[in-house]
Amino acid sequence: MARPCGRGAAIATSVTLSDVAAEAGVSIATASRALAGKPRVSQEMIVRVREVAAKLGYRVNPVARALREGSSRLIGMIVPVIGIPFFARLVDAIEDELNRSGYELLLADSHGFVEEENRRLQVFRDRRVDGIIVIPSDRKASGPVLRSVSAEIPLVEVDRATAKPLADFVGVDNEVGMRLIIEHLRDRQVKTLGYAGGDDASSNGVERFASVQRLAGDNDISVTSAFRSEYSIAAGAAAADALLASGVLPDAIVAGSDQIAVGLIARLREHGFEVPRDTLVTGFDGGELADVFWPTLTTAVQPVSAIAADAVSFLVSRINEGEGAFRRNLLAPELQIGASTTR
Repeated sequence: MARPCGRGAAIATSVTLSDVAAEAGVSIATASRALAGKPRVSQEMIVRVREVAAKLGYRVNPVARALREGSSRLIGMIVPVIGIPFFARLVDAIEDELNRSGYELLLADSHGFVEEENRRLQVFRDRRVDGIIVIPSDRKASGPVLRSVSAEIPLVEVDRATAKPLADFVGVDNEVGMRLIIEHLRDRQVKTLGYAGGDDASSNGVERFASVQRLAGDNDISVTSAFRSEYSIAAGAAAADALLASGVLPDAIVAGSDQIAVGLIARLREHGFEVPRDTLVTGFDGGELADVFWPTLTTAVQPVSAIAADAVSFLVSRINEGEGAFRRNLLAPELQIGASTTR
């Protein structure tokens, strides 16, 4: 059993599983099973051993456990920009799902750079994570390293996909989301629209712009201008500048994300234009930003909880079952109508 040492017992020696077993009056094997909540141990014994462990300050050594069980119970996740509200919500939902499945999350931010993404993947390899969830920073450039990693560690892509399939994928159905938006604008008698969205670096950037072009034509709406950059408030402001420089505002502006929509509306307001009085604006993502900004946003709301649940389910099945055909699951968003398209 651990003993206090030094003046005032300020420092304690490391508590071992043997100490816990001795204090609880059970074998080391029983103590181990009780702490892990495994079968063949009564609930009463589990409670008793865990209470002793808590009293002694015992903590499981994750390295020793990984060596003993052949599993670290760790999942690595890489996002391009953690500051994007949608990514923050997605990370939170995925962590909840992983915890329910008995895993802990290691989170890393690639800052949108392939080099940083590669470095963090190597860290996950070194930490012997059981699986990886990744939002690729670049749909083409991220491919080679992710393909190499997926050959060693179960991997799932979420929200954004690489150009060539190399793992299971779960994300929103961008075409369905844009169809909801375009048909809503058609019902608002929109005849011309501008687009502000992500560039070709992400699958979302490609799919959302292509969907807008195709669906606008199908609904007798002309796409008069397009500004494509990153998913940020600053990009939305830059898009507004570009639209204003063209001289004529379209009937509506479709933004590829809520952040872009907010930046766009704010910059238009700086120049004396109001939404929805002078033009309608839509976003994409959903969440608090769409609700607290004024005017509230009409936006395609992504099913974050369902995306997280499917991504974790895919990954856990890969960890437990191994190889198989790649799966691709696209989940439908819902249209939320706000003041930004309501005159």
